[in-house]
Amino acid sequence: MAITPGAGTPRSASVKDVAATAGVSLGTVSNVLNRPDRVSRTTRERVERAMADLGFVRNESARSLRTGSTQSLAYVMLDAGNPFFTDVARGIELAAEAAGLSLFLCNSDGRSAREGAHLAHLQQQRVQGILITPVDPDDPQLDQLIERGTPVVIVDRTRAGSSFCSVAVDDVLGGRLAVEHLIDAGHKRVAYVGGPESIGQVRDRGEGARQAWAEAGLPPEDLVVLSCEAPTVACGRAAGERLVGLSARRRPTAAFCANDLLALGLLQQTISSGRTVPGDLAIVGYDDIEFAAAAAVPLTSVRQPRQDLGRRAAELLLDEVGDPAHQHEQVVFTPELVARASTLGRPS
Repeated sequence: MAITPGAGTPRSASVKDVAATAGVSLGTVSNVLNRPDRVSRTTRERVERAMADLGFVRNESARSLRTGSTQSLAYVMLDAGNPFFTDVARGIELAAEAAGLSLFLCNSDGRSAREGAHLAHLQQQRVQGILITPVDPDDPQLDQLIERGTPVVIVDRTRAGSSFCSVAVDDVLGGRLAVEHLIDAGHKRVAYVGGPESIGQVRDRGEGARQAWAEAGLPPEDLVVLSCEAPTVACGRAAGERLVGLSARRRPTAAFCANDLLALGLLQQTISSGRTVPGDLAIVGYDDIEFAAAAAVPLTSVRQPRQDLGRRAAELLLDEVGDPAHQHEQVVFTPELVARASTLGRPS
């Protein structure tokens, strides 16, 4: 119940109220809250019963002022509309939960100014550490966070040097796997659908595609690059319209898309224009989000270990927070290609 001093405004129960009700000292209540192993089971149960009876809620804000940090981590994701990042966030959340911490989720929406505002606010909130998929991995603001004492782990990005922990996937290899799969299926004209080039993963996946194409001895002009403003379903549909507009001689028989959202948009546009997948156009996506396998024609996709990516990043952050001897690590996962119906047919 709430404590009502006289006829004044009701207030929340305090630590003093709990101590008085349980018949223990303030130090004992503090130990129950922070170091329960130091309190006997009988006393701990009496204090916990008093907290429940009084409706006591711990004042985490006051605690953070004393300790210098809250019992929380934060993840600043690049695009909350992309299921890839929400899957990564789920992995982070599981690791945070296992450590007894809560997780703040922030969405930069790919905008540097919005990302900067989130980072400033999270510092004010005194989070224990920040995980981030940055708009620009080399942004000096990330260095400033470290200098001010906030540990940072870069997620799904890489950065030169060893001043940060990072967790990423070998996207050059992923691009190679996608295009090698299409070449093995007999395709001689393939489109690479991706953009913008400012995104490191887009560049790396395109580089892997070009490497595989060159090593197969195929003409460079037959790897058709379709640049997109954003890696979204709408841009995938627009790429499909551009493909239809190409002459039959120049039109690719397959496409590798830099992520599954682009691939889903391309699939939608291809089917709505009366063409078939994979008969007229085979499609490979990237990420292997849940919607890839559930599409009208299940998508072949390069799978990233999305939850493992988030979980490992959180583990590195927790180690950095808790271990003064922590050594920065740059972890790189290996992608794998998952073949489904969207590439099973031979080129026409």
